[in-house]
Amino acid sequence: MAQPVLGILTLYLSDRRGIEDKPVYEKMIEEGRRLGMNVFVFTPDDVDDVNARINAMIYKPETKSWHRKWVRFPNLIYDRCRIQRSKRFDRLLAFRRKYGHLAFLNRPLRNKWTVYRTLGKVAAFRDHLPATRLYQSADDVTGLLRKHTLVYVKPINGTGGRGILRIERLASGAYSLQGRDLNRRIVQPRRVTREQLPAAIRSWNMHGNRYIAQQGLHIKLPSGRVHDYRMLVQKNGSGEWEVTGCAGRVGPPRSITSNLHGGGEAVSMNTLLRQWIDDEDQLSQIRETAEKLGIGVARHLESTYGALCELALDLAIDRRGRVWLLEVNPKPAREVFIQAGEKETYKTAIRRPMEYALWLYGQRRAGRNKSSAGTSRTGGTGARPGTRTSPRLSSFPPLFGYDLRDSETP
Repeated sequence: MAQPVLGILTLYLSDRRGIEDKPVYEKMIEEGRRLGMNVFVFTPDDVDDVNARINAMIYKPETKSWHRKWVRFPNLIYDRCRIQRSKRFDRLLAFRRKYGHLAFLNRPLRNKWTVYRTLGKVAAFRDHLPATRLYQSADDVTGLLRKHTLVYVKPINGTGGRGILRIERLASGAYSLQGRDLNRRIVQPRRVTREQLPAAIRSWNMHGNRYIAQQGLHIKLPSGRVHDYRMLVQKNGSGEWEVTGCAGRVGPPRSITSNLHGGGEAVSMNTLLRQWIDDEDQLSQIRETAEKLGIGVARHLESTYGALCELALDLAIDRRGRVWLLEVNPKPAREVFIQAGEKETYKTAIRRPMEYALWLYGQRRAGRNKSSAGTSRTGGTGARPGTRTSPRLSSFPPLFGYDLRDSETP
């Protein structure tokens, strides 16, 4: 019997055709081979629609080298594409529309604002969500600042801390504004008066992006550096959600964010929590609450939007030990664990999507066999002799394909 084939779908970073996460894909390909699965990498630009084939990127662990090979479409697709403002992203959307009937491990998640509203409908999540508004004018920010001393303004589709503005109401009645531009460069703080604040907010260059305004949390360590936590939740080899790990992130000096790509550092969750809260019983309760939240969020978003295989949750923990969900990322990196010294967690984070793909492939084959057996017992499907019929996958509607109404937009 032929081995199952998984295609990792990604995007070129530029017209020079480089891709990110190549070292991660190399490890996934090696892990897939150990599990008895062939894995290759491709982009929408590598697809030959006319001949139904892909000019795939193939990695050979023996020689640690990459080469190209024309292959057929894989049994399963693992979508790792992150949002770009480019023609390449437009071609990705076209690929998803054309091939949405294929078997995907995961599908695009909605933007931050839509995810926030979706989670806000569930009573169990509400106490973990910072107050958030869709930014339409400076009034949305000043309204939040009347209730909260700290507000963040950030793109609804942004990643890596790009384009974020932090506004703090000071005891003097003035306001401090600081941010990161779209290249993650730190924008130095400046003070404005209450009267100057609306114009200062409007002057922030949003580059045509839509933004949200969100209640900020006071999470500066004694060193003055901000910190938060990255939790990775993944499907395992039995198709069940599990918390793979959670690590702390500490931002660089004078930064408003903790993102590793913006110069942040990773540390173990326990190490960081003990700098913040010194009660061991409370620490245990915080971890339990965070993990329960992570699993609950993953299950709810999958039940709402369709197939998912992993999510990263950015969490904050305040001085009282309350766990806050800052945002959800459906295309998570794993480097936070290796940088925090958690090598086994990192290996698990690499392995789990491969194990889940293998499980899903088995479920799909079982569904086909069951469908074929039912057809034989009932005397056929009614198709004319010699015609091909597609296997019925209606018993697995969330797993195979996209609801195209929910596709990402840059």
